[in-house]
Amino acid sequence: MLSIPPIEPVPQDRSAPAVALADCNNFYTSCERVFQPRFEHRPVVVLSNNDGCVIARSNEAKVLGIEMGTPYFKLRELIRRAGVAVFSSNYELYGDMSQRVMSTLAQFSTDLEVYSIDEAFLNLTAIEKSLRRGGSGKTFEAYARRLRATVRHWTGIPVSIGIAETKTLAKIANRLAKKTPDMAGVMDLRLGPDRDAILERIPVGDVWGIGSRHAIKLERCGIRNARQLRDADDRWVQKELTIVGLRLVHELRGIPCLALELVPPAKKGITASRSFSRPVVLLEELQESVAEYVSRAAVKLRRQGSVAKLLTVFVMTNPFKKEPQYYNSKNVVFPVPTANTPELIHYARTAVKQLFRPGYRYKKTGVMLTGLIPNNAVQGSFFDIPHRDRDARLMTVLDRVNARMGQATLYYAAAGIEPTWRMRREHCSPQFTTDWKQLAVVSAGRSLATREIKQR
Repeated sequence: MLSIPPIEPVPQDRSAPAVALADCNNFYTSCERVFQPRFEHRPVVVLSNNDGCVIARSNEAKVLGIEMGTPYFKLRELIRRAGVAVFSSNYELYGDMSQRVMSTLAQFSTDLEVYSIDEAFLNLTAIEKSLRRGGSGKTFEAYARRLRATVRHWTGIPVSIGIAETKTLAKIANRLAKKTPDMAGVMDLRLGPDRDAILERIPVGDVWGIGSRHAIKLERCGIRNARQLRDADDRWVQKELTIVGLRLVHELRGIPCLALELVPPAKKGITASRSFSRPVVLLEELQESVAEYVSRAAVKLRRQGSVAKLLTVFVMTNPFKKEPQYYNSKNVVFPVPTANTPELIHYARTAVKQLFRPGYRYKKTGVMLTGLIPNNAVQGSFFDIPHRDRDARLMTVLDRVNARMGQATLYYAAAGIEPTWRMRREHCSPQFTTDWKQLAVVSAGRSLATREIKQR
């Protein structure tokens, strides 16, 4: 075992910057329960694409021993015996509920970083100053509890909140708030119990930013928990974990090194791909699939104000089947960078036609848009035929209609009218918030006054 020279821990300054991490509890299953409260105390699982395996579990399902990634077919007997509620992934519902949660969190801090679909960092430093000026004696914990109650009241989603000086420590505080019943969903690590004891309880592999490979290396060197990592020598850390690892160690010491990303960086590439619900053998169906996927990618492209220079289309069979295998891809360089859906559909359909080989059972297709640049930095071409300004206005209208009326309210027929190859979702709940036809219906009985009038 290697010898690592320790250093003296840095004293913690309780007036240092304050960062909170709000993390939704069992987000996918919580979304399902919001509109179907009969599942509130019943075990619930959510399945992956094509109802393949478990990707989300309620606490009750965890108690039953259901593990993440377990194939659905292996759990059928347990699900039947224990009365587990099963749902297919309802991405439309989850995405909309995520936006509602983030909008609610934004009411409590103007500095908000949406980290994932169910997590967000909030800068609470300015709020601490206002609490002090008010002299009301309120604490961060009280403020976080009010935030937590508001999110639950406005959206129905339970959240846990961890508060600390840095994002890395806030992650640890959130973990403790979620797993410790006495915390009631909120923990301020700045004012909590002995920090050394807390960090000793966190395995080094569970520290945010430490991957499995680095965790194995650190454990071989005698660093098994977050406290030991925090107290490691800077020179050794930088040598073994690079400057990125050194920043993480400083974060464990309460020294902020990771600023909040208030404006999400533009993506450098956009991919859209799904497995089919059944094997596909016809070229027409492959063309429908890439038309749908490139349409989705184009929406994301326009949303971030970008255009693409390159399109990659790929097709593949199922490598787990004992049958003829085929994989191939094709790159298409656009004469002028574009985010125009019909133009992208044309190139994608042409590419998949060139890739298609009869006699194979295709399992998956996908598209990737790369070489992304801002849409105001396009170098035109003298021989360019399309009417770019007119097409841009059309895409704006298309996106606005679908944003207001629901995804795929307007779509291109090239993607198919009612394709049977689409992802299988046999247990999908309604799109309660994004489809007018699937809104929840509330039935109310006649009032007492009405009944009295009728009796008279």
